[in-house]
Amino acid sequence: MRYPNPDDAELAAAIDRYVKPETGTRRYLGLLHGNFMTMDPAGRASFLRQLARSARQVSDHELGVLLESEWRSQLTASWLIGLGRRDQFRGQIGELLLASEVTYAGQGYCLALARLATSADTDLLSAYLDNYLPDPGKRYDQPWALGALLHIDDQLSTTHAARFLAAGGLWDQWNWTQQTPAQLREWIGQLCSAADEAMGMD
Repeated sequence: MRYPNPDDAELAAAIDRYVKPETGTRRYLGLLHGNFMTMDPAGRASFLRQLARSARQVSDHELGVLLESEWRSQLTASWLIGLGRRDQFRGQIGELLLASEVTYAGQGYCLALARLATSADTDLLSAYLDNYLPDPGKRYDQPWALGALLHIDDQLSTTHAARFLAAGGLWDQWNWTQQTPAQLREWIGQLCSAADEAMGMD
């Protein structure tokens, strides 16, 4: 993993441009937990417009550099991948999600897969849930993964999430959240709609 330091000019430049792009601004804090959704309308529109601009401008190489770094960079890169629907990163995103080596970044991975929204993405999300739901002590990004899987099911008219939601099944055994599966699906749907809104801005 590449940690930010003055000797890594390439990473520092990518972080300055995409993770902390404006003076005094921490973009990753707006992306964390979807916090930008609570901004006032003008602030949210500005945030989304700048995010979409970055999603169009960032190169695949820069995204790869950010994905090699710590959670703030990985979270931001995943959102940019999701907004741009850069499916060439699907495999890497799936591997990072399953490894779950850093905190919070999984939120971005799940959002990116939800934006790609294909059967390949349901396979990656299902593999994550199969791996982490059996251990109730691991409170990672399971709600985000389930919400993303339900969102894709809704988009594709499939039922991949159903087996996790059976009474007494893996979700019931793990569940640490007070949100219902329907609420988790709706939340991911709202974030994906915000991404659509962003990419539709000039």
